[in-house]
Amino acid sequence: MGASPAMRSYPDIGARAFGPKGRFAVSLIMYVELHLVATGFLILEGDNLDKLFPGTSLSLGLGPAGIVVVSGKHLFILLVSILVVPTTWLTNLSVLAYVSGSGVLSSLVLVFCVLWAALVDGVGFQGNGTRMLNLSGLPTALGLFTFCYSGHPIFPTLCNSMRERERFSKVLVICFVACTLNYGSMAILGYLMYGDEVESQVTLNLPQGKLSSKLAIYTALINPFSKYALMVTPLATAIQEKLISGNKRAMSILIRTFIVISTVIIALMLPFFGPLMTLVGSLLCVMASFLLPCICYLKIFGTASCTRAELVLIVMIIIFGFFVAASGTYSSLQKIIHEF
Repeated sequence: MGASPAMRSYPDIGARAFGPKGRFAVSLIMYVELHLVATGFLILEGDNLDKLFPGTSLSLGLGPAGIVVVSGKHLFILLVSILVVPTTWLTNLSVLAYVSGSGVLSSLVLVFCVLWAALVDGVGFQGNGTRMLNLSGLPTALGLFTFCYSGHPIFPTLCNSMRERERFSKVLVICFVACTLNYGSMAILGYLMYGDEVESQVTLNLPQGKLSSKLAIYTALINPFSKYALMVTPLATAIQEKLISGNKRAMSILIRTFIVISTVIIALMLPFFGPLMTLVGSLLCVMASFLLPCICYLKIFGTASCTRAELVLIVMIIIFGFFVAASGTYSSLQKIIHEF
């Protein structure tokens, strides 16, 4: 973005590198990724609420046509979507920053709750892990790992929304270090506690009835609420720029509500958190976070401006990205087809 002040979004970077086709390709990858990440949040909510309130159902009377019973994950996905809609109507990113900050706090609390379950609630660290290295699970692990760092598409938007843009690089370093420590702690705890039996969401493993388990699940429920709006904002903004001339609040609300409805439909059709997030991480996040930044950087600045070490590192990232994309996409699609 330092090459031109005209580049204010991720699609702008694609356009600077490869023209209109570059803008279209980056936009497509970016918006599909953000849409599916938001969908994953709804699935996450449905799974945890179903764990917290098992057997919950709701009967909807439809007159002579009969009664439709909605239960379990599907019911909670619908209820959560109703609650999350108002957060998407916020258009000021400075306000969303405070909402997102609650998600950071909840992530820290969640790790503490899982640790408490191990040390105080009797779960312990006796996970039945058959082996430390399981190569057959590598594609899934890499896809989920990449998904954890799926924020790249909104970085340009965040940078341009900052009051002090010159501090953006420092913010990124701090955020990535904090995220890595948080994710790493959870990964180690989950494996030591449950081994190969750990679920795609560790909250589903925690013992029922314990205070730490309930607090962990309630905390896990905060994360999607705090991040959902941030994920769909770039997509909503892009649609508004195409369809709306001027500031028409009612139309903006309608567009954002429609985006929520579309994520609900997919979440109801594909309620598989692990495989879906592996697919998003392997295919879309790798392209948005690994491949496109490197390729666009080389195209904009040229190889001549790169040092040999920088060029080698970029090539290694691209090769690694292609490996994760190919293996993870194949593995996740297999699991989704098997679930059906």
